[in-house]
Amino acid sequence: MNQRRLRANEHIRELAAQVYVSHKDFIQPVFVDEALTERQSAKHLTGVYTETIESVLQQTEKDIAAGVTKFLLFPVPARKSENGFSFDFAAEVTKRLKQTFGNSIWLANDVCLCSYTTHGHCGILSKEGDRLLNDDTVMVLADYALQLTHAGSDCIAPSDMSDGRISAIREALDTNGYDVTAIMSYAAKFSSSFYGPFRDVCKSAPGKSQLSNRTTYQLDYRNSKDAMATALRDAKEGADILMVKPALPYLDIVQTINKEITKPIAVYHVSGEYAALEFLAQQQLGERAALHKEVWTAFKRAGASVIISYASREAKEWLL
Repeated sequence: MNQRRLRANEHIRELAAQVYVSHKDFIQPVFVDEALTERQSAKHLTGVYTETIESVLQQTEKDIAAGVTKFLLFPVPARKSENGFSFDFAAEVTKRLKQTFGNSIWLANDVCLCSYTTHGHCGILSKEGDRLLNDDTVMVLADYALQLTHAGSDCIAPSDMSDGRISAIREALDTNGYDVTAIMSYAAKFSSSFYGPFRDVCKSAPGKSQLSNRTTYQLDYRNSKDAMATALRDAKEGADILMVKPALPYLDIVQTINKEITKPIAVYHVSGEYAALEFLAQQQLGERAALHKEVWTAFKRAGASVIISYASREAKEWLL
């Protein structure tokens, strides 16, 4: 049988294609650093910047013109501590973005403590510094989420992986009249070696405690059943979108969750994955747009509805 007839030209390839990617599927990550007086290029992340409050408004205007309407905000506070965190800067950035652009953008806020803590972990540690205190962390995260929502956030995206944080955040939002605010849960977030460039930008590398890494609360990449369990739990507790992070090494997880749960699935094409593709392009070992589009299509083919990519601002041009 001649299968090549379905590949003979672009027209019939379009007719036979089963997976299409739209720029409307994308979320652009945004970094805003309280300590900066002018924007800086993000180390190892081509086309990505760490912004000030003023520059992020200018960049958002450019992104909207390029077809980006959905954003995931990561604040980098100037002050770090072990407790007693101030979320005023994150709330102020959120407020300025929503006041400036209103409903022309959809703004999700990453909710975690890794950029706030002196030790770089995603929550409050025990006095001995040897374990993360789950319930104490969840209480702080719920208060953080409420403050961001009051500032105008459209979606809360908890990335800490503490047990029960989705339920606590959903209850806090609903009790205070924010029942339409969405939750995008980092439901299957793995302890991965692909986060390096991101941690440089967010100043959130762990290690200043007895816990040298996040393996006790992020998922073990050898345990796919645990990923399914956390996704099911978060869906039951009220998450509206379930995220798998990183993306490319975990497409089997995306596919499994997609078969078992009816909620939309997001994938985060993380900094290390992005930097690897950019390196190939810079070394002229692959064409930049083609590399990203092939990977994006794999995400959709596996069952993802949402793609979080540092190249989101390129998507409309590349996908035309």
